[in-house]
This record gives sequence, structure tokens and C-alpha cells, in this order.
Amino acid sequence: MKKKGRPATKPAGLKEGFYIELRSRGSNNPVKIRRESMGEVELAMEQYGKTKIVTYLGQVKNGKWQDGKNKGKKTA
Repeated sequence: MKKKGRPATKPAGLKEGFYIELRSRGSNNPVKIRRESMGEVELAMEQYGKTKIVTYLGQVKNGKWQDGKNKGKKTA
């Protein structure tokens, strides 16, 4: 079935906030999770760290990474 309507012209971006990446052990498919504050990120990293591989990606503000491994780059 074809989708009806006009296709999006603006690329989808990331919302402002703090991002972490979760992977199951032995898997290559990551999941990005956004939190509002650094305290919430630390709590989530502690919670998910027991069963998954957790990586801090950084903070997104005004469509750019403020810190983390992608610092200074634009969001996709």
C-alpha cells in the first residue's frame, strides 16, 4: 500500500535533552534514550547498566551536540 499525502521536506531531528545509547550484549542494534536532566541520565545508566552496554552520547541543544562523543556536530 502506498502512503497518501505529501512527503516530509524537513529532516527529522533530535529533541533537546541528554542522550544515552543502549545495546544488548552481543548485539549491534543500539537504542537511543532521551532524558531531561543529567541526574535522570545517571539514574538510567545505573539502572540499565546491570543488563545492557550503556554509552553516554551527549546533550543536544539547538540541533547540535554540546558534549559527548559527537561534540560540535549537527544532529542528523
